[in-house]
Amino acid sequence: MTAQPLPESAPGRPGDPLRGAHVVLGVSGSISCYKAVEVASRLVQAGAIVDVALTSHAAQFVTPLTFRSITAREPYLDMWRPDGEAGEAHVELARRADVMLIAPATASTLARIAHGLADDFVSLTALATAAPLLVAPAMDAQMWEHAATQANVATLRERGVQFLGPLSGRLASGRTGMGRLVEPEQIVDAVRARLGTQRGDLSGRRVVVTAGGNREAIDPVRYIGNRSSGKMGYAIAEAARDRGAETVLISTVSLPVPVGVRVVAVESHAQMMEAVLRECGQADALVMAGAVADYRPASAADHKIKREAAGDIVIPLVENADIIASTPTTSTRGTMVKIAFAAETDDLIANAVSKLKKKGARMIVANDVSATDAGFGVDDNRVTILNDEGVREDLPLMTKYAVGHAILDRLRPYLQNSLLGA
Repeated sequence: MTAQPLPESAPGRPGDPLRGAHVVLGVSGSISCYKAVEVASRLVQAGAIVDVALTSHAAQFVTPLTFRSITAREPYLDMWRPDGEAGEAHVELARRADVMLIAPATASTLARIAHGLADDFVSLTALATAAPLLVAPAMDAQMWEHAATQANVATLRERGVQFLGPLSGRLASGRTGMGRLVEPEQIVDAVRARLGTQRGDLSGRRVVVTAGGNREAIDPVRYIGNRSSGKMGYAIAEAARDRGAETVLISTVSLPVPVGVRVVAVESHAQMMEAVLRECGQADALVMAGAVADYRPASAADHKIKREAAGDIVIPLVENADIIASTPTTSTRGTMVKIAFAAETDDLIANAVSKLKKKGARMIVANDVSATDAGFGVDDNRVTILNDEGVREDLPLMTKYAVGHAILDRLRPYLQNSLLGA
């Protein structure tokens, strides 16, 4: 059963696939059960409807009352409760789920599901649901590496179960090795990404996004750059991921990578140009949010330029090619939609209109980077979107994630038209 759309006043961010989704969280008996509490909390804060199913061993670590307090819903634990809901509770729970997550998943739980054993509420529900199943294992390294566990993992992967981790790190035994539970933030982001693929309006599309400013070398130590933080590009990539797109982020900065987004690390204009042309050969859209260097030093010194030897220096600059203008409007998928950005400090609209024509883009997103509450280095932005048909839209101050969705909302009609060969 797919969750119904929520009103705008509902918790979570508009556009987040977790908002209004029905998530079944299975919790099995591991010392890392305490992290499942944070997972449940993050899911609820994102706007998901969360039902928790526990094994009896999990309830020894964290009480059902804890989960009830967080989710405002009665956890599922006792298969034999005479006062339970009508029908078989695990079947009804399984039918309601948009996605099922088991975190932590012990070696025993993996074995039960792999071999079709259903003697607790978690395995019962996992075997009854047709929803996507994600598992986050947690166990000692020796258990994870055991041939029986690895055989069960292989079986479950063949059946389409998605594994989140485990990670290598310090374990409850005091040893270090593979078997540590993935952190709650990454677990929730993985559920978000899976739901986007299942339910998103850009599912099946491939979107390339650029982020950050280029570094053009003066010598091995120094470079010419700009103040772009890359936050706008990362927000657009996250929004595209949440809407189901296969998302490639070509980035010059090191920010936390949204789960499910493939990052191509670059630094210079030349590296970004090469990556954009390569990745756009099989893309439906390019969103050029990166602050591309217009100029570079004519040549870079092989060694660090010494202050005492150089004195005052003059660095000749040469113009870089315009990456988005150089990118074709067709790919192996057909028409490729190009969306440009204009970061300006004056004459915002006039400069944006001029750039829109030169770059051959369908849309351009203009923002005043001299503003103190929007633009470079902050989490919010205030933009104007113009298209090649002369339509102008001035958007209010909003989060960069919301701006990303606003851009993708306006991209969708062009992608629909491209299916028709328009």
